[in-house]
Amino acid sequence: MRINHLSRREFITLLGGAATWSLVARAQQPAKLPTIGFLGADASAFSPWTAAFVARMRELGWIEGRTISIEYRWSEGRPERYTEIAAEFVRLKVDVIVTVGSAVPTVKQATSVIPIVFALATDPVGSGLVASLAHPGGNITGFHNYEPALGAKWMGILKEIAPAVRRAAFVHVPEITANVAFMRVGEASSAALGMTVSGAGVRNAADIEHVVTEFAKEANGGLIVTPSPLTATRRAEIIELAARLRLPAIYSFRFYTADGGLISYGIDQNELVREAASYVDRILRGTNPAELPVQLPTKYQLVINMKTANALGLNVPNSMQLLADEVIE
Repeated sequence: MRINHLSRREFITLLGGAATWSLVARAQQPAKLPTIGFLGADASAFSPWTAAFVARMRELGWIEGRTISIEYRWSEGRPERYTEIAAEFVRLKVDVIVTVGSAVPTVKQATSVIPIVFALATDPVGSGLVASLAHPGGNITGFHNYEPALGAKWMGILKEIAPAVRRAAFVHVPEITANVAFMRVGEASSAALGMTVSGAGVRNAADIEHVVTEFAKEANGGLIVTPSPLTATRRAEIIELAARLRLPAIYSFRFYTADGGLISYGIDQNELVREAASYVDRILRGTNPAELPVQLPTKYQLVINMKTANALGLNVPNSMQLLADEVIE
């Protein structure tokens, strides 16, 4: 029986070829893309914001799926999810976390290393998120979205669009200090408007149904729906209740009005999220988040849903329609 043996030269050639193919295969393996962890309350409510974020990142040279990866996670109105999602982002070793202000304390506990950019936070200094607006320090920076003075502004707008309103209920989550601050400022302005204020504290969907229905048992009432993950994810129920109980209501974000709410006044969230994308770009290119100041909003939107106004029998003043950034027919 004859056995074929490789010559020394053939063996070396074969070995060298295997090594070359190994190097080629390794070189062809895609490098890990920079990854952003994006944490929000609700995929549907946040869809305009995520679109604005992705569009701005593209303008800055970051293309999702090609030069950058974005991991989206949603709390679905359950704050307890923040801990779970923050831990997941740490395990994934994301390069930056973008989130709403209410989630930042939890995310902050999960990491002191990964940069965190908040796009929608109220009172970041008072709540201890940052040391100061000019010098946030640590690994956190972002964009301040609301001032407590809006509580009075919402009262005035509600009175203007629905002059018969004498009672206003602030639909709020008691554990969110900013919600309470809005209500306190609203209370301080109520006498001048000939109105009274009551708190409609809610913690779940059942609370919303109960407190709003109870409030509607007396005449001349209106709602002021403050911003929170709960009110955002339960907006369909709130809008339906307001329509069924014939309660004029003002909301903090445009998406409520787009979904059938009467009127909204608040920051231009898309613009704020675009600015957050600019901060993410700078961080990915090497800027320390501690060197990026927390910025205040500069642009607010007034949006009116005329179909809802007509259903409630409200005659919206022409002056208000002319001032509105958008009138939904």
